[in-house]
Order: sequence, then C-alpha cells, then structure tokens
Amino acid sequence: MSVKIQIDWKNIVYRGVESEELDYKAGLDWRKLNRGSKAKFVRHCLAMANTKGGYIVVGVGEDSAGQPSLFTGLTGEQAKSFDPTIVGNFINKYADPEIDFTIERPIVDGKRYAIFVIRRFSNIPHVCSYGFENELQQGVFYIRTADASSRPAYRASEIHGIIQRALRNQREILGRMIRGVLYEERVTIEQNAKSHFAEERAHSRTFFDRRSNLAGDSSGIRIDIMVAPPQYIPEKFSLSELKRAFSDVISLQTSNNFISEAELDESYFSNISLRSMPERGKKLWQMFQSGMFHYISVWSDSGKTIKYPELVKFFSEAVNGLSQLYSELGYYEELLDIRIEIDHVEGVTLTNTPEPLKKLDRESDCICRIPQIKIQLNRTAADMASGYIEHAARVILEVCERFNLPEGRHRKLNDTIKKYLEKRR
Repeated sequence: MSVKIQIDWKNIVYRGVESEELDYKAGLDWRKLNRGSKAKFVRHCLAMANTKGGYIVVGVGEDSAGQPSLFTGLTGEQAKSFDPTIVGNFINKYADPEIDFTIERPIVDGKRYAIFVIRRFSNIPHVCSYGFENELQQGVFYIRTADASSRPAYRASEIHGIIQRALRNQREILGRMIRGVLYEERVTIEQNAKSHFAEERAHSRTFFDRRSNLAGDSSGIRIDIMVAPPQYIPEKFSLSELKRAFSDVISLQTSNNFISEAELDESYFSNISLRSMPERGKKLWQMFQSGMFHYISVWSDSGKTIKYPELVKFFSEAVNGLSQLYSELGYYEELLDIRIEIDHVEGVTLTNTPEPLKKLDRESDCICRIPQIKIQLNRTAADMASGYIEHAARVILEVCERFNLPEGRHRKLNDTIKKYLEKRR
C-alpha cells in the first residue's frame, strides 16, 4: 500500500482574499443555476487556465463589506450537484482545447466545500469557442488579472505572455521527446564559473549562519540546495526580472514545504540577489543575478526523525518549482548543475514509511548511518519541466536509499507525486 499525501485545504478556503489564482462563490446548487450563471464559471476557468491556474471555492459568501468571510459550506444536495462529469462537460463545451481541471469536495472544519482545481494550459492556450450574451465572447483568450477579474486579453503584453508560455510548453514537449539523449558527454558547467558560484554559495551560507544564530548547531537536520547554470554572468538578470519570474511560477500553495507565495511577498533585493529569510531565521533562499539559486533550511529542532510523507512533499515541490523557474528564466537546452546536501543525518530515522512487504523489514531499520547525504543532477530545464515527476522520484529514491529504505517499499511513488503536484501545477 502506497503512502497517501494529504492536501490541507484550509489554506485555500480561509485565504479570504481573491487574486489571480483564487475566486470565491457563495454556497449554491449547480443544477439550479441558469445558463448565464454557469457561463461565469466558464469565464473564470478559461481565465485561470490561461494565466497561472488556480482555485474556485464554492461555499464562501461575502460579508457586508464585500469580503469573502462567510464560511457556510454546502449542503449535501449542493455538494452532490457539482458532479465532475456534468460540470466538466458544460464548461469544456465553451473551451478549445478542453480545460484540465478537477472538482474536489473536501470537508474543512466540519463543512463541505466544492473546489475547482484548474491547471494552467500545458500545450496551447484555451480560446472561448462559443459566445453567450455578455458573459462569454467567441474567439477570445480570457486571462486572470491581479485584481481578481477574468477578462479578455487585449494588451500587447498580455498576448505576448500567453504566446511565450505556449512556446515554453513546446520546448518542454521537445525535452520529453529527447529524454533518452545521453548527458554524460556534455559539459555541465564551465571551469571558471565553478569558483564564482562556489563563492556566492559560501556567502549565502555565511549570511544564513550569522542571521540564524545556528552556526555549529547540529541539533537540526539541515538541507542545502544549489542550482547553477553552465556559465557565470554576474548580471545576467535584473533583480526585477528575477522577482517577476518567481511571481509567475510560485502559484497559490496548499502547503508551505518549499517556497510559498507569502515568502515571495516578504522577499527583498540585496545588491546581487532576490532574498527571503522567513520562519524565524530557520530558512533562507536566494536567486542571484548570475542565475544561481541557493536554498537552506533547518527541518526540525530535535533532528531525530524525518517523516517520509514530508520528504516526498518537499522534494516534489522543489523539483517542480525549480524546473518551472529556470524555464521561465529562459534556460532550455543548457545543462543545470543541481546539488543537494542534507547534513546532520547520522543516526536519524525515516518514519511513516510505506508498509513493509515482510515482517522482518522493520521501520526501525530505516536509519541513516552517514553524517551527510549528497545528490547531484545534471539536466536541462526543458527535461526537468517535462519529466518533473520522474526527476522528483529519482531524488526521493536516492535520499531514502541513504536511510536504507528498500526500493520495493516505494510503491506507486510516481503516482503519489503526480496526485500531489497536480493540485498546484
């Protein structure tokens, strides 16, 4: 039996602020809506799918000030009315190509909600195929804006953004087609660039140790991730370009396992990087103008255990997020040097693992016997983006191997990663 990664929907339901990726609707019965009201759902779905993807939460009404703060939920009949097949057929009648979305009906604090999980287009953008009164216009690309409106794209920059996303998708498809090409013979990073990236990484670590007051502290498990392009160009990107790329990638999250939207909001510019240090100094990430990314965090205070489901969620989000980030920055065919280090793990136990196949295969045997885990990948951004599930699984397998977890225990790992990430991709 595989480990199920639970999604915490509270962060979505209680966010309370509509945005590009989030819209609220009061409790209602889909079967009782007229065609015009249903067309509004179509417009929101088209707009989110053409922008960043997102969520429509049904069961949250507005207070007297117009804020979505009345968490009424849905009655049993209302929840039942949001049948995925019936709703999906109606919405996709107006979309070309069809929108990739699901309808979840979670219970949050004892109340049932219907949540549309809308994924950003993966190949070509969605055009409205039929018009309806004032709600839908045939032949229009709808987009979602920062003020939470779903409207036609009419500015040149908006059309350009949709086209650029479609081009990136085509490159990802190409990366999927050439996945089998050997990488070993290719140069991953120029020799003179290694020292420059190593220096930036060392400065980042020093800054973290100085500000976190954790230098020399071995009580917590520390993870360090670095991603470097093959060439070192000190000011390849402006700080505004880095912020914009992160903003386009970091979608509304149901959890905060890697980098959250709130951390991006609180980030700031240093002289050479976009930097964030949230969580009371136990986490730091920086995106340098050179194109190097660096991340450090302390996972626990006790340092005694790592939970398998949390490890799966973290690396799934990390691989997915970094692959999209570097695609957004324009790295397609260049090989990226990805290095992962996990320190202070000697004697640490991996817990909450999938059930053993044999009685003699005990969870207590899943103990790391080395002080540091090191993993290195050399892949293109296009390959990472097109095979994010496989690459995340590879990292997880390699980490768990150091904890002496048999490979046979990772049953349906790829499916677990896919189901978890499809809520946010």
